[in-house]
This record gives sequence, C-alpha cells and structure tokens, in this order.
Amino acid sequence: MIITIDGPAGTGKSTVARLLAKRLEYRYLDTGALYRVITYQALKNKISADDPARMAKLLKSIRVSFKEGKASQQVMLNGKNLTGEIRRPHITNNVYQYAELPLVRKAMLKIQREIGKKHSIVGEGRDLGSVVFPDAKIKFYLNATVKERALRRYKELKKKGIKDSYSKVLKEIKERDKRDTTRKLAPLRKAKGAIRVDTTSLSIQQVINKLLKLACCILEADRLIQIK
Repeated sequence: MIITIDGPAGTGKSTVARLLAKRLEYRYLDTGALYRVITYQALKNKISADDPARMAKLLKSIRVSFKEGKASQQVMLNGKNLTGEIRRPHITNNVYQYAELPLVRKAMLKIQREIGKKHSIVGEGRDLGSVVFPDAKIKFYLNATVKERALRRYKELKKKGIKDSYSKVLKEIKERDKRDTTRKLAPLRKAKGAIRVDTTSLSIQQVINKLLKLACCILEADRLIQIK
C-alpha cells in the first residue's frame, strides 16, 4: 500500500506523514530529506550544480538510509546522522539547485520506487503522486495560506535556535513556491486523483484524523467495487 502526501513547504506534510505512517505501522518516506542530503554533500565538497560529471560521481558514492528515532526519523548518510544538519537554512535555500538536475531526480526516483516495492509507505514530497507513484491507491495534496505556512516555519526555526525574521521566512516561502511550481522537471502540482486538504486552521492531529477517515473511505469503496 502506498499513500502519497504532496504539497508546498509549511503545510505540515512531513509531520503528518511521519505520524500517519506510525499509526498505520507503515514505513515513512521523507523524499525531501533525500534531496537535502545530496545538497549537503555537494556543498560540503564544493560541487556546483553546473558540474554534472562531479555530481554523477557524488551520487555513486553516497548511501542514504533512514533510522527510526524516539522523536523523529533519523537521516543517515554513509552511516553518519545528518538529521539536524540538512534542515539548516543554507541547505533549504540551495536544495532547489540540485533537486532540479535530471541526473539527481533519476537517481532519487530509483531509490524511492525501490522503497515502495519493499514496504507499505506513507511518503511526502512535491511529486510523489504525480511522478514517483502515479498509480498509488491513496493520494493527498495538502495546502495552507502562505502566511500560515511562513508562520509555522518561523516558529519551527525559532525552536531550533535559528533567528530568522518572519518577513524573511515569508519571502523565502514565496520564492520556494514559485521555484517548485514553475520548474521544468516534475513541478509541484496536485496529482490526478489526489484529494486536496487545507490545513490552515487544522491542528496536526486534526489533519491526521481527516486523512485516516478519507483513506478508510477510499479503501472501503475499493473493496466494495472488487466484491461487485
């Protein structure tokens, strides 16, 4: 079983996907972390997004894995825990450069589909329902107002001790939305058959409950169709 949750930054999809996967006892697939790891390693090794030869070599040398932690899923690169490092602003602000590269997306597509073949998953990202798992049984598209999404991201950064202003975070969210929706390769969009859910005025638990209810309805309807 594959459940996809797509949407722009700040909609709560990462937290929702992780907790929903836990409730269902599925594997949580954090696709954003995959691209962040690539970005982290490329920046660390001073590899430009305009250098396909070095990027290809980098992709062959990395091994990304996920490990369940007490509070959140841990992201490992060649055995090293990078969970905190890949969430820093300089990674967030540069990830698009590498995520838009065809060779990077091809490599990540293969990894994601391999995980989907081995496990029942709840995955979140920008193109899971539209590109990675177009035949997924259950697809969701989360959204919220840009101001609410910026406020959530601002509070999240503040908790981590990162002192960015709200106006700066809002500007970055708007810029990221524009990049995600206008890029040529796998742009952010609502996948065919995906259910749109506005999370602006909902708590994380309310969103999870809503998705669970919708998922159960979809599965029950599918079961009835099969019986007929």
